[in-house]
Amino acid sequence: MSDPSAAPAAGLGPIIMRLLRDGFREQGRLYGVAIAAMVVVAGSAAAVAWVMEWIIDALGNPENRGAVIAVASTVIAIFVIKGAATYTQSVFMARAGNRIVASYQYRVYSKLVSQGVGYFNRTESSDIIMRVVQGATACRTLIDIIVVSAVRDTLTLVGLIGVMIYQQPTLSLVSLLVGPVALWGIRIILRRVKSIMESQLTAFSEIYRVLQESSGGIHVIKVFSLEDHMRGRMDGAVRRVEDRMNSISRLESATSPIIETLAGFAIAGVILVSAWNVLGGQPSTPGELMSFVTALMMAYEPAKRLSRMRVSIETALVGVRMVLGILDMPESQAEARDARPLKPGRGALEMRGVTFGYGAAPVVRNLDLLFSAGQTSALVGPSGGGKSTILNLAMRLYEPSEGEVLIDGQDLAGATLSSVRQRISFVGQNTFLFSTSVRENIRMARSDATDAEVEAAAQDANAHTFVSELPQGYETMVGENGSFLSGGQRQRLAIARAILKRSDIMLFDEATSALDSHSEALIQEALARVTRDKTTVVIAHRLSTILGADQIIYVEEGRVVERGTLRDLLAADGPFRRLYDRQFGVAEPAPIALAEAAE
Repeated sequence: MSDPSAAPAAGLGPIIMRLLRDGFREQGRLYGVAIAAMVVVAGSAAAVAWVMEWIIDALGNPENRGAVIAVASTVIAIFVIKGAATYTQSVFMARAGNRIVASYQYRVYSKLVSQGVGYFNRTESSDIIMRVVQGATACRTLIDIIVVSAVRDTLTLVGLIGVMIYQQPTLSLVSLLVGPVALWGIRIILRRVKSIMESQLTAFSEIYRVLQESSGGIHVIKVFSLEDHMRGRMDGAVRRVEDRMNSISRLESATSPIIETLAGFAIAGVILVSAWNVLGGQPSTPGELMSFVTALMMAYEPAKRLSRMRVSIETALVGVRMVLGILDMPESQAEARDARPLKPGRGALEMRGVTFGYGAAPVVRNLDLLFSAGQTSALVGPSGGGKSTILNLAMRLYEPSEGEVLIDGQDLAGATLSSVRQRISFVGQNTFLFSTSVRENIRMARSDATDAEVEAAAQDANAHTFVSELPQGYETMVGENGSFLSGGQRQRLAIARAILKRSDIMLFDEATSALDSHSEALIQEALARVTRDKTTVVIAHRLSTILGADQIIYVEEGRVVERGTLRDLLAADGPFRRLYDRQFGVAEPAPIALAEAAE
């Protein structure tokens, strides 16, 4: 898969216009108030430089106390207005920016969860987290840079230059000669910024990766004494981020000496030209000259910020491209435009000529299967034979490259995804729990379930007893992916969740693998009760768990090798019989008697 961060091939202009269009459409009122405040701030800056003429003239004639009081009152008013406008600008820009971050994070997450499972198999979770967190913040940063620079700094600079030109047109021309030289210096800096930022985000991704692997694999790290190895990885990632951050800081700071030096030459030139009257013309009054010098000195700060603007934009642009790349990414599993909900039925599940592979080589080939409504079917066979893939296709987590998957004769390709998922419950061998309470984990199957229904499902899954003994019972928090519970406890909660959903079709992929023999027997009894009259498909490597199945299907290398009842397959003396003999020894009547008892 191509890197989503590189997806938007548009140049800087279209990306900025897209961000501004989206930002102002969603937060136009907040940005409008902030921009109005920026206009006032810019006008106040020009007014400060302008009023310097009045201040000098008033101080030169202190006997005119009325004029002095008027000038002093004007200065107070200017700074009060500027302070209030600066506060308003900061508050409303922050509110709009925070809303932009939240909006982009939600939109990116919404886009991600609409992708098929294959996308998450191909993309590391650390990379996804970085895109959501760093990218959304970069969008806010870029909008802030554009709005603040384009409005406040530009208007402030224009206002101050206007004061300069009005007071001293000739001296203004001398001071403005440094502008083209500054732009030339900044263009040199920009050439380095892009490459550094791209490698910077790669280094950030490695930090996230190390943190996630340390959290998820802490048992392996401890058992194999990998602490020093992981510290080394983290140290390398952190140092790479530090080095790149220092490089970016140097490049951003490099604009300051350029502007500082050029400003020094400009001010020195103005002093020399003014003192020696090199260019001739009418002599200036002290007030006019002070107003000009004040405007020139105040223009330095907005000019410096504007000179850094392009560097800051390039710094944020890599993260912005990552976000837009995800938002523009086509969904890897999309519903048909005319998709319709599945019609009610008993839940017969069928595959006709299905071929599918995760890569170039197919995992299942021209597969024909029928899981009859209301019956239990067992999938057995060697690992990697395609059993879990069959369940993934049944849940429409993947689309077959050839053939059809049907529920009650309806092709899933033409059905809405939500209606397919409503008909199916699933428990896998890799149990996943959310970082919330026991009750809410079970209730994830059906949000409208009552507390009594949740507890009844836990009882059916043989989970009620141990849940009742937890510190807060059903309100006990289970930790990240159920880290506060044992493997068997997590699996029983997952089974309770599937039971609560009350689906027509129930799929179990080694659902009792983490249970001891006593708990497994109780769960098998519960499953036999709750799956009665439901279409049930069970993957099991321990044949003792599926001896009572209505049909057993032996799958190897993506093909059905044989199928039938337990007695049929034992009599056939094929691969299932050899698997049976390896687990039970020579066929004995006890397992068959167990199967008959289950019936």
